[in-house]
Amino acid sequence: MQYLVTARKWRPQTFEEVVGQEHITRTLKNSILNNRIAHAYIFAGPRGIGKTTTARILAKSLNCLNPKDGEPCNSCEMCNAFQSSQTLDVIEIDGASNRRIEEIRTLRESVKYAPTKGNYKIYIIDEVHMLTTESFNALLKTLEEPPSHTLFIFATTDIHKVPLTIISRCQRFDFRRIEMHDIKDHLKKIADSENIKIDDQSLTLIAKKADGALRDAQSLFDQVISFCGNKVEVDILNKMLNLIDEEVYFTISDSIISKNFKAAFEVSKRIYDNGWNFIDFLNGLIEHFRNIMTVVLTKKTELIESAEIFIDRYKSYMESFSEGDLLRILSFLNKVQYELKSAPNQKLKIEISLTQLIGLEKTSTISQILTQYKDLPQANAGAGAVGFQTNPQPQAQNEVQQKKQTAAPPPQMEPLPEIQSFKAPSIDHGLSLDDISSKWSGFIDQINSEKFWLGSLLTQAKLVNLKGSKVNLQVEHLDDCKIIDDNKNYFFEKTKEYFGEKLEFEFTNGKSPRSSGGKNIKQHKKEPHTPVDPSQNSKLINAIIDVLDGKEIT
Repeated sequence: MQYLVTARKWRPQTFEEVVGQEHITRTLKNSILNNRIAHAYIFAGPRGIGKTTTARILAKSLNCLNPKDGEPCNSCEMCNAFQSSQTLDVIEIDGASNRRIEEIRTLRESVKYAPTKGNYKIYIIDEVHMLTTESFNALLKTLEEPPSHTLFIFATTDIHKVPLTIISRCQRFDFRRIEMHDIKDHLKKIADSENIKIDDQSLTLIAKKADGALRDAQSLFDQVISFCGNKVEVDILNKMLNLIDEEVYFTISDSIISKNFKAAFEVSKRIYDNGWNFIDFLNGLIEHFRNIMTVVLTKKTELIESAEIFIDRYKSYMESFSEGDLLRILSFLNKVQYELKSAPNQKLKIEISLTQLIGLEKTSTISQILTQYKDLPQANAGAGAVGFQTNPQPQAQNEVQQKKQTAAPPPQMEPLPEIQSFKAPSIDHGLSLDDISSKWSGFIDQINSEKFWLGSLLTQAKLVNLKGSKVNLQVEHLDDCKIIDDNKNYFFEKTKEYFGEKLEFEFTNGKSPRSSGGKNIKQHKKEPHTPVDPSQNSKLINAIIDVLDGKEIT
């Protein structure tokens, strides 16, 4: 008997046998049972997922002599003729090789003729997107109003290349990628029927390599059987397909936890020695940490596409990685994936990247730190036994206060009478100008540490004398007096803190003294002009002095 590949030998013959497309097969069966058959269908989707197979089953069901529940019987004369490709009522056309307008014109002429034995004359055009624009235009009128006995079924992998005028005249069905567990179940069924022993890990590798296409999985399955025989082992399968062993990915994740930097160079050497692609390795590593993230976030393993042997290992990472750590790792790997494509030495790039990945420190959110802090005993928290501070500001203020007291201890004095206003009373407290001068630079430094702009004004001022609690300062600008006076309350407190007494600043600008009390600082008033000697000044000078408030400079 001639050998048939698995994809042809196990091609579905009924709607129930179609894998992973229940949303489409149920609709088609109901339309047959309810006699709601459209004149044109278009099946769209990726390769190898059952578009052409479903079109053939639909054509066979419509012409079957003994249909049952919308399914073909596969035993009547019409079904046997179809399976042996001897029927004239079902015509399959390859759109890639019959794309010219001449073939479409021939098709239009043949549409007129009635079916020979069946109920419908069915045209299945595969890869219909390959037709030319002229061919589509020639098909439009026939497709919109075909004879009642004619039915069109189109299949395409590139639906966006089909004109909208064609799509709008058809019932559109979008086929989806087949899930990995459906492919594994189907391959396991085939293996059991063929007396082939294959483990779950090998089935997972084949299904993952197929990337949602059942036909690709069946072709790969034939290739594996040819190499391994009737017993498939995962080590031999990895060697044959040159697939990256998943243990490598677990080595990296374990090394991040244990901070084993040596593993970065060992893994890189293993990839290089086995001839594995570094980009494929990085893609697999990203998928590995994606699986860990699904376990950490959902606390479940249903979203993991991996062999059963690795499921428990993913569960063990549930408490080892936080959400923030995984987001940082995946962000870092995505950046490396982009940079690796242009790296001149991919092996060196992988070694450096893995070393950085292993060296990433764990992170904690503020809420986690606060929770840990609250759980600690109050005595330890007060004594500073923990490794962090939630509010270090009071301690820093205490240290500054201690330094201030050590640098300039206030003299022991009797308490002053209660002050009723901001202006300090003029009493003899025992401070001399020399006492203030010796501590003046330290006082300015303290002001600088808190309010630099006030300290800079005091730096430019000069001590003149001391009268009671009033310190006479000489400044260069009148504005400086006003600024310092506006902050008199602040200076009252700071002088009390530093010198032990509240001192009032009195200012001298040029010849006139200025006081820090709001009423003591006088606004500049216009002085009456003293008439000058006419013999020494002209009328113009007198007018300038009288009108413009000028002064005579001697």
